[in-house]
Amino acid sequence: MDSASPKKDGLPSETEVARYLRNHPGFFLNNEDLLTELKITHKTGKAVSLLERQVEVLRERNMDMRNRISSMLDNAQRNDLLFERSKTLILSLIEARRAEELSNTLCRHLVSDFEDIDYASLILFADPKRVGGNSLRVVSPEQAQNQIGNLLRGKKSVCGVLRGEELSFLFGKHADHIGSAALMPIQPGNIDGVIGIASKNPQHFKSSMGTIFLEYIADVVNRTLPRLMKGPFL
Repeated sequence: MDSASPKKDGLPSETEVARYLRNHPGFFLNNEDLLTELKITHKTGKAVSLLERQVEVLRERNMDMRNRISSMLDNAQRNDLLFERSKTLILSLIEARRAEELSNTLCRHLVSDFEDIDYASLILFADPKRVGGNSLRVVSPEQAQNQIGNLLRGKKSVCGVLRGEELSFLFGKHADHIGSAALMPIQPGNIDGVIGIASKNPQHFKSSMGTIFLEYIADVVNRTLPRLMKGPFL
């Protein structure tokens, strides 16, 4: 039932006209001449015909759709590239024959193959006298806890702007050049460790960003590194 007040001049109300047009979408097909007579105020203040306004709306929607499709294609291309580079990295890690080689391979590929990753490190927390090598960085669990204990507390990936002492521990002499960083705890065998990646761009790694890629790489390291380590950590 129409709740609109009846018109004193006997003409239908706006509500009634709108309902009629909705129920008869082909009305203007039989009355095309009205399309050029109806005027609609454009947002610029200029009055245009209904037909012109419809064309403009369709053009705007078409442009929006094209932008969305273009964005989807760009994302698909980036994902394809990320997949190929991830595959290359994983195959290289699998082929490593020593823990030091795996560490070097991991850091080298992360920096050279992935966009906006300028520095990378792999650090294991264990007794340096029992585990380690010329280029495999191993620090005591106590030192790691003192330096980056806050970052390891949740045993989850961390992304964002880190403190100076945390960056120094993770990336050494490169700390002053880092704008943002991300790290992922790892546990190869029965020891702990961390993978760190960093960018010169302060806006690249944010706390809101996804960490699926980091978790994926960490899982690969957790599976491949133990077999390369000597002593009780096999």
